[in-house]
Amino acid sequence: MGSNRKYSYWIIGVLALIIIVSVIPWEDTFPSGPKVGIVEINMPITVSKNIVEDLNYFNEKSNIVAIVIRLDTPGGGVAASQEIYEKVKIIADKSKKPIIASMGGVAASGGYYIALGADTIIANPGTATGSIGVIMSYPVISELMDKIGVQYETIKSGKLKDSGSLFRNLTKEERVYFQELIDDLHSQFEMVVSQERQIPIKEIAKYATGRVYSGKQALNAGLIDILGTFEDAVHLAAKKAGYFDTPEIVYPPEEKKGLMDILFGDIFQSSTIANLVMFPRPEFKLPY
Repeated sequence: MGSNRKYSYWIIGVLALIIIVSVIPWEDTFPSGPKVGIVEINMPITVSKNIVEDLNYFNEKSNIVAIVIRLDTPGGGVAASQEIYEKVKIIADKSKKPIIASMGGVAASGGYYIALGADTIIANPGTATGSIGVIMSYPVISELMDKIGVQYETIKSGKLKDSGSLFRNLTKEERVYFQELIDDLHSQFEMVVSQERQIPIKEIAKYATGRVYSGKQALNAGLIDILGTFEDAVHLAAKKAGYFDTPEIVYPPEEKKGLMDILFGDIFQSSTIANLVMFPRPEFKLPY
């Protein structure tokens, strides 16, 4: 009886040790050289939550010496782009960790907006960037509805409440209303560019026409800091943190997905069908 109890204690002890060993962050306990955290934005920007969480993750990890945010995106939602920019800006201003914006093939509009918060913006000579502006578009299907014999009734509390409805054309008043909204968002974009790139606000208008610039053109205009590759950005981040050895790059832990997410998650996330009946959404992005 005593012998069985002794073995039970041993088993419990071994299991407890295994659990303890499995939860200890050994990479933090025994650092093996400089590590640079990589946060990728490689699709249209629709939400900010996951990107902000990844940025927080690396900012809080003691074994991560610097962060590179890799941008290969045409841009996206205004608010989502602004939220990610604000997080990048907070890290750049308040954290001891350098944060570098590395531009891939495309880092335009909302992608450029996000890059503005970083300590340094680096792009390839052929990167498509800039596109400083705001766009809002949506389909109008009133003629189609007439052809198939379907009517759509709206009961509203105010004359502007259903502005942007798919089922009718804009009135002149509504067009003015939406233009004022777009102009206000555009002025916000211009102000951020002026502040972050140290360009007088009066000069920003010549860059903020929605035009896309190559990386080389953007450098000449003062919209980015240097030309270089993703690898250059990683080495620059490590050097700014005080490390001259070749750094190890680290990606955020992958989120565990269920079967439905694996099969359909990306399809639903990227689909615009679900957004057709929503309020027209202003975006910092290239039209496509």
